[in-house]
Amino acid sequence: MRIKKFVIGMIGTNCYVVSNENTKECFIVDPAVCDKNVISYIETEGLSLKAILLTHGHFDHIMGIDGVREKFQVPVYASEKEQEILQDARLNLSAAYGGGYTFSDATYVRDGEELEIAGMKIKVIETPGHTAGGCCYYIAEEEVLFSGDSLFCASIGRTDFPTGSSSQLVRAVRDKLIVLPEDTMVYPGHMEETTIGYERKHNPFI
Repeated sequence: MRIKKFVIGMIGTNCYVVSNENTKECFIVDPAVCDKNVISYIETEGLSLKAILLTHGHFDHIMGIDGVREKFQVPVYASEKEQEILQDARLNLSAAYGGGYTFSDATYVRDGEELEIAGMKIKVIETPGHTAGGCCYYIAEEEVLFSGDSLFCASIGRTDFPTGSSSQLVRAVRDKLIVLPEDTMVYPGHMEETTIGYERKHNPFI
C-alpha cells in the first residue's frame, strides 16, 4: 500500500490517495476540493480510482466530490449517521463560505462494516462527537487508520459545531481508537501523522 498526502482547500485539509501497488487501484479520503495535483497524481501514476471515502461531512472534507466524480465515476462512502449533515449546507458549514454545498448520492455504511476496495479490507469505525456521523477507516493488515477530525496528534477534534459532543468524542476515541495496536499509523484530517502508541502516552484528552 502507498499513501500520498495532499494538503488542499482553504483550511489545509489532508486529502489522501491510497493505492494498492500490486493492482494499481486506489481510493481517495476526504477530497476538500478537486485539486489538479490530486488528479494529475492519479493519472500520471496510472492508477484506477475505485471510491471516495468521507470521514465526515464538513465542507472542508467534501467540496471536491463533484469535480473528482466528473473525471472518475466512483461511489462515495460515508457513515449513515452523516446523511443529514451532507445534505444541509448549514450543518456542514458550507453556507458560511458562499452559496453552500450539499451532497446526496453517498453510499451509507455502518459501524463495524467492512469494505473491500482496491484489494484492501477497510473497517468502518464510527467515532461520533466532532459530528454525529464522524467515522474512521481502519486497514488492519497495514496497521493504518484514517481518523478524519476525530483524532489528531496529542489532540481530538472540535466539538462546538452543530451535532458535536465532547463526551461522545472522548468516549469514541478512548474506547474504539486507542485500543488499536500501538504501531498503528494515524492519518488525520489536518496536521501531521501520529501513532496509537504515541497517543496513549501523550494525548491529554484520553
